[in-house]
Amino acid sequence: MTIPDSAILLDRFLKWEAERRDDVYLTQPYPDGSVVDYTWAMVGDQARRAAAYLASLDLPGGSRIALLGKNSAHWIMADLAIMLAGMVSVPLYPTFSAESVRYALAHSDAKLLILGKLDDVSDNWPNIRAQLPPGLPMLGLPLAPRGAFPQWQEITAEHAPLVDARRPSCDELCTIVYTSGSTGVPKGVMHSHGSMAVLFLTIQQIDGFNLTSDERGFSYLPLAHMAERAVVEAASLGFGFRVFFANSLATFTDDVKRARPTIFLSVPRLWNKFHLRVCEKIPAPLQPRLFALPWVGTRIKHRILCELGLDQARIVVTGTAPMPPHLMQWYRSIGLELLDGYGMSECGLLYVNRPGHVRAGTVGQPQPGVAARIAENGELEIRSAGQMLGYYRLPELTAAQTTPDGFLRTGDLGRIDADGFLTITGRVKDIFKTAKGKYVAPQPIEQKLLGLAGVEAACVAGAGCAMPFALLQLSAETCEAIAAGTLDRTVLAEEIDALRKRINTAVESHERLQYVVVVSEAWTVENAMLTPTLKLRRSAIEAHYMPHADAWEKLGQAVVWER
Repeated sequence: MTIPDSAILLDRFLKWEAERRDDVYLTQPYPDGSVVDYTWAMVGDQARRAAAYLASLDLPGGSRIALLGKNSAHWIMADLAIMLAGMVSVPLYPTFSAESVRYALAHSDAKLLILGKLDDVSDNWPNIRAQLPPGLPMLGLPLAPRGAFPQWQEITAEHAPLVDARRPSCDELCTIVYTSGSTGVPKGVMHSHGSMAVLFLTIQQIDGFNLTSDERGFSYLPLAHMAERAVVEAASLGFGFRVFFANSLATFTDDVKRARPTIFLSVPRLWNKFHLRVCEKIPAPLQPRLFALPWVGTRIKHRILCELGLDQARIVVTGTAPMPPHLMQWYRSIGLELLDGYGMSECGLLYVNRPGHVRAGTVGQPQPGVAARIAENGELEIRSAGQMLGYYRLPELTAAQTTPDGFLRTGDLGRIDADGFLTITGRVKDIFKTAKGKYVAPQPIEQKLLGLAGVEAACVAGAGCAMPFALLQLSAETCEAIAAGTLDRTVLAEEIDALRKRINTAVESHERLQYVVVVSEAWTVENAMLTPTLKLRRSAIEAHYMPHADAWEKLGQAVVWER
């Protein structure tokens, strides 16, 4: 893929700043209930003033500037300021542990920490603050925790806008993205301005997307993740469309309804939550009959989409983890075609189903500039135009993850059909061996478990056990119904066991679930059971539950309720 200089994200911003100065680019709701629109000119003015401040620090060109905070309009402005100043952004998840933040700041040799929107509970800020490197300069964005360090409002008032920004070349380092990681310490993925431009160019070339400057995006998944960087930051800068942000979890639904996005990205765990929310109001057994009613069914489905804020959604993408087929079908039944895709921090957007050409159970076909193959061990290997420069300060790991002919070893298991559609079947490292010496791939079984209403998450484990077993986390609504007595736990246990038996007839004998455990504690980012991108952190889950496996097995029960 040829990458023209005009596709570099900073160049795209400069284009819209000049051509659409008075059009709104970013819309930010604030805790006091106000909503502020920032035009391209306003964003440019603030970003240029902040870039002048960065230049005044007399840091070497290419200095690493860390960015820690939830998504906000000023997160985007800060990233643009870093580009304008000729420096390198190091975005960090606000839910990173204090140790991970400390490691990333030291490993990247960050010269400044730009602190954004955080809260004391979910974002671990008190612990992070206590472990920051001594003497590290900081800059606070408007929604950041207060502190004795310069504030965005102050530095943008004190500095005139930077006028003559140097435009970067495609091969210059743009950002170091520290992966959330399900095991080990974060790895710094290096991307050039060219590979970041490929994020935009890839979306531009997807048949059926046809994005324009009239789109409306909604940003709430972490901007520290490459998927959100692609679908929100890169796409909005590339096409020039408007982006809305969320104020808080409490206002999320109203924030989405305000935006009524035409392009929307989410992850299976949240799609499942949205679905369960609807099922609380319209019981699942009634839905097929209601949806099939002439005129009435259409109105009900439209009302559901309006309640979700997605009645105008045209391009709806799901990714980061496999999407359960029953959820895909349910959303299709209400008129929302979910496009399952696949990408990596190391390679950007690689595969996606196209509108009107969805092949269920797959993540679509390869995008322009992507070459893929399946290795002898079943591992997917990828080479792409958006491939990383490597892992920062880890040349040995970079070499180990790359084949001699330049393909990246993804760590994902997959198969490619005759039409090029890719199915992800699991992770190489997730496969475990039972005491009988048989190997089990957990993800396909977990997808089947998620088909039961009320189940929010599932994890299949059993390394070293006679047979695998499953851990189920129920939704908050289901737990509340059990506590209130409106849902009989015995009846639910019978449904879980019936599902276990159905699964056991469909899998190999060594993959059959011996029992299912309904866990008592929700898996969250805060208790380290999930990554910041809401993937299972299997190592943590197994470390927590495996010590109880022998006792559960001795109970001889098909369904075990954790006390």
